[in-house]
Amino acid sequence: MEAEGLAFDWDDGNLEKCQKHGLSVQDIEGLFQETISVFPDPRHSNEEECFIGLGKTEEGRSVLVVFTLRIRDAAVLIRPISARPMHKKEIDYYEEEAAKIEK
Repeated sequence: MEAEGLAFDWDDGNLEKCQKHGLSVQDIEGLFQETISVFPDPRHSNEEECFIGLGKTEEGRSVLVVFTLRIRDAAVLIRPISARPMHKKEIDYYEEEAAKIEK
């Protein structure tokens, strides 16, 4: 799938895992259209480099997405691994970090 110039890598494996927490493909892809804070995720980077993205859906829901980048046919694809609503502590952290960026 492609959203505004970004390409995503979806299949049955990551679709089910990402949607089990009530998030749609559109919710997850939309996170990458807005301001998203991205951090390395060395804890889950055994076979390939993983990242954690913190952002908000169009409806204002705070979401955490774990993803990796894949190269296919010379294109870089975002492959979401899992996604879920953020916990209160994560929301507070994201809002603090976002405020620093906006200054």
